[in-house]
Amino acid sequence: MSAPTLLRPAAARRRLLAAGGWAAAAVALTGVVAPQAVAAAPQSAAPASAHASAPAKPSAPSKAQAPSKAPAPSKAPAAPSKPSAPSSSSSSAATHATTGDTLDEWIKQAMDVMDRHGIPGSYDGIHRNIIRESSGDPRAINNWDINAINGVPSQGLLQVIPPTFDAYHVTGTTKSIVDPVANIVAACNYAADRYGSIDNVWGAY
Repeated sequence: MSAPTLLRPAAARRRLLAAGGWAAAAVALTGVVAPQAVAAAPQSAAPASAHASAPAKPSAPSKAQAPSKAPAPSKAPAAPSKPSAPSSSSSSAATHATTGDTLDEWIKQAMDVMDRHGIPGSYDGIHRNIIRESSGDPRAINNWDINAINGVPSQGLLQVIPPTFDAYHVTGTTKSIVDPVANIVAACNYAADRYGSIDNVWGAY
């Protein structure tokens, strides 16, 4: 740049100051000096920040997670245990049935069962009550008293109603209310519970 060119702004500034003051000089300088400064400043081709990082590489896709193994099947259930065999005492007791055809035989069989279960009663006490209640007929049934009216007639040698027979039935006899031994033993068991013994029964009970 030549010397005359550098002097021109100074001379122009002096002239403007003389003519219009500092405001005019500022306007003149803006139009003269600023373009030169702009022309002198090299344009930078570099980015605004020299430390601008390069764009990050896309991350590699994660490996697909292997599916979890299916749970191993549980072991087969154990075979059901075999049912235990019924005890000999219960099986033999449940199948005992009256044998013989006479009242004497039935009473003696009944007394054997009563002895095993601790049920009191004498031959005479049992016989006496049987004769009064049924005259020794194992299939006797009362169809006229209050029990019959209520639908539970007295039955058998000692005229026992079904609910009483079921409640006082003794293991070792059949479930038939008209079976002689089963009827005698259930009736004697009930009499023992209520009166202490069949021997203490002298009338309707």
